Order: sequence, then structure tokens, then C-alpha cells
Amino acid sequence: MYQLPTGETIEKAVLLAGRAPSLHNSQPWHWKFDGRSLCLFAVPERRLPAADTSGRQMLISCGIALNHLHAAMAAAGWRIVVARFPDPNCRDHLADVTFQPAQIVTDGDRARADAILQRHTDRLPFAAPADWSDFESVLRTTFDPDDAVLDVLRDECRPALARASEMTAALRRYDSEYHAELRWWTGHIVADTGIPGEALISSEERQRVAVGRQFPTTTGAPRRSEVTDDHSVILILSTHGDTPDDLVRCGEVVSTVLLEATLAGFATCPLTHLTEVPRGRAVVRELTGQSRLLPQVLIRVGIAPEGERKAPATPRRPLAEILDMPKTVGPT
Repeated sequence: MYQLPTGETIEKAVLLAGRAPSLHNSQPWHWKFDGRSLCLFAVPERRLPAADTSGRQMLISCGIALNHLHAAMAAAGWRIVVARFPDPNCRDHLADVTFQPAQIVTDGDRARADAILQRHTDRLPFAAPADWSDFESVLRTTFDPDDAVLDVLRDECRPALARASEMTAALRRYDSEYHAELRWWTGHIVADTGIPGEALISSEERQRVAVGRQFPTTTGAPRRSEVTDDHSVILILSTHGDTPDDLVRCGEVVSTVLLEATLAGFATCPLTHLTEVPRGRAVVRELTGQSRLLPQVLIRVGIAPEGERKAPATPRRPLAEILDMPKTVGPT
């Protein structure tokens, strides 16, 4: 008899997948369960056209959600089989997911799913991560390098990356559509999406993070003042191409990196503003020394002080808005 997860299991996994980070928390994904397969769709209406002109970040975000689903189902006792882009006539149909019972659920499976709820995007400065070389060695075993290539930015390259970050902001200084979009999505909640004000940083705090996106700033007493400069490790994930398949797979690797870093006790902050602008992307590629690769996502990884009050979880769209499922789905 062909076994299927219960409807409750599917719902819980999709909710966890919905905790995936996305550009300005736009959440551009939708799932449909037909009783046998769980289908993932991109939602072009949720693409941010000024920042994400080509839709690359929309697809990367969906890839992150897909890998979050993988982690959630593994913890629930299910392995997944992914058929990518199953409908050539519908390019928004990114994947069909089917399920096989797992022989065992490991402590690692449970911990990685728990990390989904622990992870959040931290835009404040970080202290340097401890035992980095050991962590990096393990991290590189957790994903297929054919899906994305991981580079660690050399310390001597940080000033050049900071200049590139400033350059991308300067290139967009008079882009009214970009700034209007940025302000629409940040500082408040828009129908369970967007970046709340408490997740933003002040002007003083931004000066301590040289490579962050220039969001609208917030007010209040400076936080994390003991970290005078950002000492994060900066990771760069690149792909061999810009095809939709390349981008979704890269998103899956982003998810793996974020969750593994969270499990190791590190704070993380994905960055994409540098790769949204061709000149910025070219600088990042030059810094990696990988002339044939295309940088997609940068991730700051470091340590946030212990005992610091955790920021509240950013909002997510309710299950009814991200999942279509038959009314009666149960075990078979």
C-alpha cells in the first residue's frame, strides 16, 4: 500500500517552509496538495519589480522554502522526492514533491527542523564566529557543490566589498521606484508580509555593518554596542548559470547554510543588494576569483551576544493563503 503523510503533517511542514526568508519578507510561494503530490509554485505577483527585476530572488526564495520543507518532512519521518519544473508550459510550477516513509528520524533531522523557528535575519553587527574552520569543513559536506559554489570572502577583500555596497546604494540614489518599493515593504506590516520596524537598525548601527542594504533606519538606544565593528564571516554562494533551475537549487543551498549556521549557534544575515546591480555583482565575482560563476547570495555569519533579547518573529502569511489542499486528506 502506498503510504502518504497525513494532512496535518503536510500543513505543519508547509507552515515551517513558510518561515523561509525572502526579499523584504515578500513570501513569493504557493503550495498545492492533490492528495498525493505537493506542488510548489512561484507567485509572480509577489515579485518586487524594482529590486528583483529579473525574478531571480523570487526563485531563490522559493528554493529556500523547498529546502525548509525537506527539513520539516524529515523531522516528521518522511523523505521527499523532488521533480523539478514538471510542466514545461507553466514555468511558475517549480516542483512536484512526493513522499517516502523514512526508516529512521535522527536527532539531526529534528534539530534542523527546530532551527527553522530559531533562525532569523539579524542586521546588527556580529562578533567573529568561533571554530570557523571546523564548521566550514562540516558545512561543505551538507550540500551538493553542483547546486551552488561556496566561497568565503578573504579579510583583505572586505574594504572592496564595502565600497561595492556603497556603490550599489549610490547607483540607486535617484531610483524612485526602488525607494518607494523599499519603504512600502519596510518599517511596518503589510498583510502579514514586510519587515517590521523592530527588525530594522538605526543609522549608528548601520555604520558598524559596512556591507548591509541601506534600509530606512529606526530610532532608539544603540544595540549591541559591545560589538564596535562587524566581524562576521561573509559567505558568497554562486551558480554556473542563471536558469530557473540554477536559482531554485541555489535557494536550497541557502536554506542549508542558514539552518546549519543556526544549529552551530551562529547568527546570520542574507544579503542580495550587491547582486541586484550588475556592477555590484561584477565586483563580487571578481572578489571570489571565480570568473565563470555568477554570484547570487551573500550571507554574513557570526556571533550575537548571549542573553540578548531576541527580536520578535517577523510575520508570515497564514496557511490558508499559501496552501491549497483537499478538505479530506488522511492516512492511506
